[in-house]
Amino acid sequence: MQTDPNNPPLPDLTPPDTHSQQQFLIPRDRHRKFFWTYVLMTIVGWVVGGIASIAIERVINEQFIVKATPEVQTLWFTWGTYVSLTVFALIFGADQALVVRRYISGWWWLLATSFGWLTAIKVSNVWREYIETFGASLNRELTPEEIIILTIASTVAFIFSAIWISFFQWVVLRRYTKQSWWWNFINSLAFALISFLVWLLSLAQDSIPEVYRDLVLYLCEQGLTALIIGIIPAIGFCRLKARGIQAVKE
Repeated sequence: MQTDPNNPPLPDLTPPDTHSQQQFLIPRDRHRKFFWTYVLMTIVGWVVGGIASIAIERVINEQFIVKATPEVQTLWFTWGTYVSLTVFALIFGADQALVVRRYISGWWWLLATSFGWLTAIKVSNVWREYIETFGASLNRELTPEEIIILTIASTVAFIFSAIWISFFQWVVLRRYTKQSWWWNFINSLAFALISFLVWLLSLAQDSIPEVYRDLVLYLCEQGLTALIIGIIPAIGFCRLKARGIQAVKE
């Protein structure tokens, strides 16, 4: 078919990177802003959720457990633990939802993240109790090699329990993204990095004055944890491919 010389074809004015931006759930030009906002809100959620959780446990311990009978004390302790963990998970998930709600359902992300955290903590605690019970069942003093093996097993259980967080989040993400199966392992990757950094920190604990050691180690561990569980998923979000053209909420 010949082209009419009096009506030449119009030049393509579409920016060359428009198609590539539409491929990502988070547009390329928003990656940096999203990354830092997500990391910041994750840290805020971790700190605020942690403070709220500790406050609830303290109130229950001081106001209810102390005054109760032994049988009721066990009940209050169990329910207090669940309530404090639930409050932490909801605050943590809500802070992240404030960031991701422009791209996916914030409410579903809140529920998925909260339920994932509660499940992961429960699974991790069950495995750790089993490992500790196994070590105690030997009825003898453990050798250094056995202690190392059980410690590694406990750490592995901690790392793989994070799959539950990722799985529930992926159930939400799969509605908006494609080829996002790898998200199921992203929090385990974060937990593995946290475990490695905490181990490195433990090697340097002798260089910290003993009077401040416990406080410094605790703050460093909490800070590293909050930072890593913000950075790794934030990078993952920036690599997610959108299912079709996602309408970004302004």
